[in-house]
Amino acid sequence: MEKGLIIVLNGVSSSGKTSLANELTKLLPDFFTFSIDDYDIVIEKMEDRENNRLIPIETEYFYYKNVAMFADRGVNLILDQIIHDTTTMHTFYETLKDYSVLFVGVHCSPEELIKREQLRGDRRIGLAISQLEFVHKQEVYDIEVNTGIQSTAECAKEIVNRLSSSEQLTGFKQSLLTSIK
Repeated sequence: MEKGLIIVLNGVSSSGKTSLANELTKLLPDFFTFSIDDYDIVIEKMEDRENNRLIPIETEYFYYKNVAMFADRGVNLILDQIIHDTTTMHTFYETLKDYSVLFVGVHCSPEELIKREQLRGDRRIGLAISQLEFVHKQEVYDIEVNTGIQSTAECAKEIVNRLSSSEQLTGFKQSLLTSIK
């Protein structure tokens, strides 16, 4: 069985990854969105956070193992996620190193990030800006989009065009090599 293709949308909180993933599923009916935020709900239901009874392993470890399980069965995925620290970065690359990945950098201006955080009301104001200290610093992307400049539909079309081009997907592999140095 051929492994599924993985589209990774990597960007800080409020950069537009979820909206972009939803738009991509309209254009790519053979793909399914798998969000780290949704997966965290599964972990949260297992834990007793009020009494600090927590699973002692980072959520991303289980998330990427699940991504691999789906891809091993031929399921094409769109990941809505953030590589936000060294542990997550190493888990991401180590777990998915043998898979075909279209690596997408999702950007947005700091001013727009703050505006979106204020409108959402479910994030600490400044969270996205603080994540910029790590996110996008070491990644090599196959394509980068800016949801503050282009519409979600335009960004999704660019990603689909990149996916259907004959150009090799090398961003993930280049990032993997950089991460192990």
